[in-house]
Amino acid sequence: MPSSDPKTPEEAKPSFDDTASKESIESLNSTKTLEETDQTNTPMTGNQEEEEEGECGFCLFMKGGGCKDAFVAWEDCIKQVEEKNEDIVEKCFEITSALKLCMEAHADYYEPILKAEKAAEQEAVKQLEKEKEEEAAAAAQKSESNEKEK
Repeated sequence: MPSSDPKTPEEAKPSFDDTASKESIESLNSTKTLEETDQTNTPMTGNQEEEEEGECGFCLFMKGGGCKDAFVAWEDCIKQVEEKNEDIVEKCFEITSALKLCMEAHADYYEPILKAEKAAEQEAVKQLEKEKEEEAAAAAQKSESNEKEK
């Protein structure tokens, strides 16, 4: 997705098989839930567009930085995919990747979101490791039980 922003890399796209990228996208996509539950009824100011009336604080923040166009494209993708009941991660992967790259290029503004996303990624990795350890322990216990029965 080309960008008019000279700071935004156009060619860098994470591999679709990159688990960390998928987790980042899922984390970013889960923000939609925040958007849906954190609606505000802030009165319009002269700087806001009519379409922003009643938007969540997160959306206003995202549109306030240099990645407004990328965020709007991401929002549109999410809405279209939800209407069709399709896989958000698969269908919006490239648009989400472009948004993330834009946010990283404008890290001075989007730092709070990037920090929260990184913390969520680290927590997801910890949870996956914990689940793998539990599965390995359960498999070992099952194996021991099978050996005793023989």
